[in-house]
Amino acid sequence: MNLDDKKSKKIAEILGNKTCKKILDYLTDNSEASEKDIADALNIPINTAEYNLKKLLDAGLVEKTKNFFWSKKGKKIPMYKLAKKHIVISPKSTRPNLIGLQALLPLIAIFAVALILVLLLAPSKIQEETGIQKFKSLDELEKFIEKNKVDSVDSVRYSFGDAMFATSSDAKTSTAEAGASDYSATNIQVQGVDEADIVKNDGKYIYAVSGNKVFIVNAYPAEDMEILSEIKLENIGEIFINDDKLVIFTREYSEIAYPDVRCIGVVDFCPQYQESRTSIYIYDVSDKENPELKNKVSVSGNYLNSRMIGDYVYVIANQYIYDDIILPMVLENTEVNVVKPEEISYYPGIRDYNFQFTIILGINIENGEATQEVLLTGNSYNIFVSENNIYTTYTKYSSWYDDAESNEEKTIIHKILIDKDEIEYKSTGEVPGHVLNQFSMDEYDGKFRIATTAGQVWSSDRPSMNALYVLDGDLQVIGELEELAPGESIYSVRFMGERAYVVTFKKVDPLFVIDLSEPTPEILGKLKIPGYSDYLHPYDENHIIGIGKEAVDASIEGDSFVQRDFAWYQGIKMAIFDVTDVNNPVEMHKIVIGDRGTDSDALHDHKAFLFDKEKELLVIPITLAEIQGEKTSDNQYGEQTFQGAYVYKVNLEDGFELQGRISHVTEDEELKSGYYYNWQTRIKRSLFMDDTLYTLSDFRLKANDLADDLKEINLLKLGSDYYVYGGDVVTGIAF
Repeated sequence: MNLDDKKSKKIAEILGNKTCKKILDYLTDNSEASEKDIADALNIPINTAEYNLKKLLDAGLVEKTKNFFWSKKGKKIPMYKLAKKHIVISPKSTRPNLIGLQALLPLIAIFAVALILVLLLAPSKIQEETGIQKFKSLDELEKFIEKNKVDSVDSVRYSFGDAMFATSSDAKTSTAEAGASDYSATNIQVQGVDEADIVKNDGKYIYAVSGNKVFIVNAYPAEDMEILSEIKLENIGEIFINDDKLVIFTREYSEIAYPDVRCIGVVDFCPQYQESRTSIYIYDVSDKENPELKNKVSVSGNYLNSRMIGDYVYVIANQYIYDDIILPMVLENTEVNVVKPEEISYYPGIRDYNFQFTIILGINIENGEATQEVLLTGNSYNIFVSENNIYTTYTKYSSWYDDAESNEEKTIIHKILIDKDEIEYKSTGEVPGHVLNQFSMDEYDGKFRIATTAGQVWSSDRPSMNALYVLDGDLQVIGELEELAPGESIYSVRFMGERAYVVTFKKVDPLFVIDLSEPTPEILGKLKIPGYSDYLHPYDENHIIGIGKEAVDASIEGDSFVQRDFAWYQGIKMAIFDVTDVNNPVEMHKIVIGDRGTDSDALHDHKAFLFDKEKELLVIPITLAEIQGEKTSDNQYGEQTFQGAYVYKVNLEDGFELQGRISHVTEDEELKSGYYYNWQTRIKRSLFMDDTLYTLSDFRLKANDLADDLKEINLLKLGSDYYVYGGDVVTGIAF
């Protein structure tokens, strides 16, 4: 076969697949075997054996024998053997002289034995072409990018949202002096893996980002709430708090630093544009009134995301590669570390319209020491982080490849091991489709699970299709559930142990309950209801809270019917789903807030969602839109009438009971607001300490009493430049 033959590509893929090679080795020593024989001998799941045997069959390396037997259930069980053939891969369509090759086979065999001996004696010097590699020089790095970069005009790019379960309100015991007995924490995805946010608390002190400042507030008891100190930095993003260590992320812009060692591949001079840099400031806040900067770590590139596990903060940054290659850089206080090409990992099969360096940085917050792993990747968007691994993803399209028959999309997954200061690029895999957000991914019992949507809902050429894939530790697919809700797209996913809950939508909201106890996923049950959920949150192991939008069929207009294959979304919908009977999930309770145009940050940012089962407390920010007068159509928008937080009592017996609303907008501001509310008084987060509920906007921090009808206890005004409703800018505090 020639190099352009699809089979030659399949064979190349198999040679880089450890499981396929093990099966070939086993069949070399055994004349024939069944799937179960192979699975038992190699100690792998039978689904893994089935999946990889199919690859070997498609490549022509394995074939079925004439022998078979019947299972106890009457199923025909085939036997497999190695295919008896010599495979010669030649350039283009040139057909080699087969008679001459047969004469040379004995010599080829001798050469093969010699080559094997070389491989055994020097395994560290020879890498498989399909495995993870590192560049040998800057020249090799430049040539690789030049060869594999796709013209942007030929590419298609879509933007997509960038353990059992963790909640925002795991009861915590305060370590702060005279602090609350329990308090809420950031709503995270994986237990033990903290996520940075714009507000943190330790049961007594609140650390809040407002503008270009981080405020440290003595918040408990709320009657004595006061600002103790503030840290001013440029372009503050998110923060972590870990005992007496405060970690602050910022974005900085400057001329390219250390050009003499980073621009070594540039012909004339280093580019004059400014580069983006992610900086991590580590403060000692044991003295809350006088925070002390202990360490600063900077890395070239844009901040993508971060996690904190124990005393280690892991930061993912993307440094884009333009026409000139500027080597990545890590700066620890005053010590600079320029990443050499020999330290950059890559996967040979990668292509993209714009390459980037993805830098994974691990920082010990006790001493400020940092380690890093640098990957050459495509544009990374969504990540998932477990206690042991970081998974980064990006989408590639088959139109980038010359032999592509259609413009299919695939998600490329990179797995990076993390263990304190150890960071190591372990493997790469791929699955069809694109990922919605971090909740579409999960790691459980050594396996990686991912839900994707391929195609577009409104496309006739590439209609949407959804799927859920299970991958092993080497990111090889061992199970799949495809053709899930054709014509719809995934709106939310939640993995909970051996189950997954998937919401798709186009016209109605199917909630799928999927069994993951075996490698091959299986649908257990589904529920079709109006509307959809953008975010799913566990209530307990048999009940889920969904928050999204209500929807009505667009085909119905008054008393008439118009053929339309979509629905009009309405106000915010919250529901409790009972999945005790997995085959028949039930919507137990639901409420709808406002009319079309009502919105909440909790729809697209899980950190804005506060829930505590023991307190029967649920709080979400709401921008309320209500139709004034008679409603004339289902696609009619309401006018904004409120901005603030809705506070609910929630339980399985009574569902959602509104306890009250909290707003940061004063009466005077309400009169001046016009049609829209000012964004600086928009409530973004809520948290609690004992029976005090705190809400945060860019401009204010308010405390209300949960035990006394949400009575206001105290209000702090956070100073910043403030745009008054008339349009003038007032420096300082304005009301």
